[in-house]
Amino acid sequence: MGQSMAFETANKKSSKKQAAVCDDRKIRLYMDMAFKQNMACPLNGDQTHYLRRVMRCAKGDQILVFNGRDGEWQAEIETLSKKQARLFLRHQTRPQTNLPDLWLIFALIKNARIDFIIQKATEMGVAKLLPIITKRTQGGRHRRVNLARLHANAVEAAEQCGLLQVPEITAPQNLIGLLNQWESVAPARQIVFCDESAHKGAGLDGLAKLKGKPVALLIGPEGGFDEAERDQLLARRDVCRISLGPRILRTDTAAIAGLVACQMLFGDWQESESANESESANESKGQ
Repeated sequence: MGQSMAFETANKKSSKKQAAVCDDRKIRLYMDMAFKQNMACPLNGDQTHYLRRVMRCAKGDQILVFNGRDGEWQAEIETLSKKQARLFLRHQTRPQTNLPDLWLIFALIKNARIDFIIQKATEMGVAKLLPIITKRTQGGRHRRVNLARLHANAVEAAEQCGLLQVPEITAPQNLIGLLNQWESVAPARQIVFCDESAHKGAGLDGLAKLKGKPVALLIGPEGGFDEAERDQLLARRDVCRISLGPRILRTDTAAIAGLVACQMLFGDWQESESANESESANESKGQ
């Protein structure tokens, strides 16, 4: 009898400790549905498995959820079994904020390195990812990608990094075809062309002038763009040609380097002018 009570007490302590661990990890899930207070949200099989088997959560644990539209919400696990799981939305913890109006156009490479680009571009605040096929793309013009896999990579990165949005990912398209319809697809959007043939430091001064404007960063394939592709890009008035330094970078490395330059020079890594003005006003009042 005494052993049984001790076992039950140990189990309760273990469950409480387990729940605390679940809460402390600040688990976040992306859910593609509208949110409102006190609504019940059913989970899919993958999410159920993740909470139950991977994170070892239990009924009553608190997690965070977001949908890319209604901000971040605290949710309580109402039901969690092998067959089904359901959350109960408590209250909003953060209002919705938008990603910078920054797109990434990148030439397709090997699948594992595409996964890396998707994950890191998501972490760095890209709003839209556009894979392209060029004359030197690995696999040629018939190259295919698993869009569901790419979306899953973006979702996982957004969940883990505290983002409130998951970037849109388009189906692969031919570079020349995309350029020919650019004015209708992305009116007034500047293309920042990372050109390995450009002189070191070229174009970087002009990046700062793009602050507040819609921009698409363009990264080429292994081996660079074909001459005809380069000529068409350089002939466009909406293209800003930049250098990423004296070394030739692989496509995935160039994507990260280019995004860092964009975010540092005109993205949301800088304080906004209104924030700076507000801070200066507060300092003046303090004096």
